[in-house]
Amino acid sequence: MDQKANDDMRINGRRARILTENIHSVKQRIEKVADGRKVRLIAVSKLKPANDILFLHDSPHRHRDFGENYAQELTEKAALLPPTIQWHMIGALQTNKCKPLAEQVANLYCVSSVDTVKKADALEKGRAVLAGRLGEEGEGARLRVLVQVNTSGEEEKSGVQPGEAVGLCRHVREKCPHLVLAGLMTIGALARSREASAGEGVNEDFVVLRETRDRVAEELKVEKGELELSMGMSSDFEGAIGLGSDEVRVGTTIFGERPARKDAKIKDDGTEEEEEEEK
Repeated sequence: MDQKANDDMRINGRRARILTENIHSVKQRIEKVADGRKVRLIAVSKLKPANDILFLHDSPHRHRDFGENYAQELTEKAALLPPTIQWHMIGALQTNKCKPLAEQVANLYCVSSVDTVKKADALEKGRAVLAGRLGEEGEGARLRVLVQVNTSGEEEKSGVQPGEAVGLCRHVREKCPHLVLAGLMTIGALARSREASAGEGVNEDFVVLRETRDRVAEELKVEKGELELSMGMSSDFEGAIGLGSDEVRVGTTIFGERPARKDAKIKDDGTEEEEEEEK
C-alpha cells in the first residue's frame, strides 16, 4: 500500500483517540482473564470504513485480525488494505459465495462459519485455484476453517447440531486438502449471554461448545489443543475466555455503534468528521 493511499485514509485525531482507548481497554480486559494464555482478538469491523481498520493495523497498534460478516464487503476492503491483515469471515456465508471468496482474497485467514459439507467443498475448490495460481508460494495458501455449531438449538441460528459436528469436521480433515480444520465456533443465545454476564451462572452455550470440541478431538484422534474454541463477543467475551475460548470477536466495544447497512461506507472521505472536529 503506497504512502498516498495511506494518507487518503487517514482518520482525524478525535477518532484516533477513541479507537486507541477502546482497543487498549479490550486488550487489557482480555489479559486480565486469560491467565497467561494467548487469546486472539478479532476486531469485528463490519459496516465500518477501511480507514478505521488501517489505523488499528498501522503502528503503533499493529493489530492483524479483523472480522467481517459480508463476503462482498470483506473482498472490497481486502483490495484496499495491506496484505498483512488477517481477514476472518465470521458471518453466515452462502454456498455460492464460498469459492469466489476463498479464491480472490489471498490473505483470508479463516472462515468461521462452515456448517455444511457443500460450503467446505466450495471453499476447498476456491483455495485450490488460488494455490495453483500462486505456484510454489501456494503451499502456504491453506485456509483455516471453523465448524459452526448451533449450541442453543435456536431454529434461526446457523450451525450444525452438536451431534453432527464430528462428521463435518472429519470431512474437512479428510476431503479438503487446501483447508485446515482450526476448531469450532458458536454464536450462542442472547438470553444466556445476558444471564451469564449478570453473574447468573455460566453460559451453557460455551459449555456445550467445549464438550463438542472434546468429543470431536476424541473421535478424530487429535489433541484437544489442536482444535480452537471461538466463542464470546462484546457482551460476554470475558466469560467465554474463562471457559477456554481461544479467540473472541469484539466489534461495537472497539468501533462503536454501526450504521445501517445502506449507510455504511467502504472508505470514509472524512468530510463529516473533519467538520465535527472543527466545531
